[in-house]
Amino acid sequence: MQEFWNDRYRQEEMVYGSEPNTFLREQLDMLKPGRLLLPAEGEGRNEVYAAQKGWDVLAFDFSEAGRDKAMRLAEQRGVTINYLLAEAEKFDTEPGCMDAVALIYAHLPPAVRRQLHQKAVRWLKPGGVLLLEAFHPKQLAYTSGGPQDVAMLYTADMLREDFKQLRIDLLEEREVILKEGAHHSGAGFVTRLVAKKQ
Repeated sequence: MQEFWNDRYRQEEMVYGSEPNTFLREQLDMLKPGRLLLPAEGEGRNEVYAAQKGWDVLAFDFSEAGRDKAMRLAEQRGVTINYLLAEAEKFDTEPGCMDAVALIYAHLPPAVRRQLHQKAVRWLKPGGVLLLEAFHPKQLAYTSGGPQDVAMLYTADMLREDFKQLRIDLLEEREVILKEGAHHSGAGFVTRLVAKKQ
């Protein structure tokens, strides 16, 4: 899987575009900047945007090619980013250190997903916000991207269970129009979550 992503990110163009995910941008713009963690960050479009908005961002991904493109994008946009090479199963940081954790298309096998989601809750400070957008199983009927394995797609019920320790402020399953580079383009079906640690 790591080699798959390295091959994809070695392409010259930004696979998912250079602009941030729309849902993430809308949510971050409503929050006071603080410390933000972005797992599975890919080519860095979300990290660079958050850094431009004054967030102290830590991101990680297991793709060296993705990290390289993120560093180039940050240089082009005149910001400094902190981007680590790490696998979701192995990454950890101190509890209660993040004002926000954003999981944007961080599609993982079920056991890894549950583990990462539990750690994300632990990483949040009291009052910290968790943001998530990912493809729903209905996405399999669309041609706008995403995993073809239903086990790696997320429903509202699944997220309600994974994040039951948090106060859920938004949880929806909906069709959206994606404009995120060649691999996320056109109509799609996503699950979105905004939740807060009490």
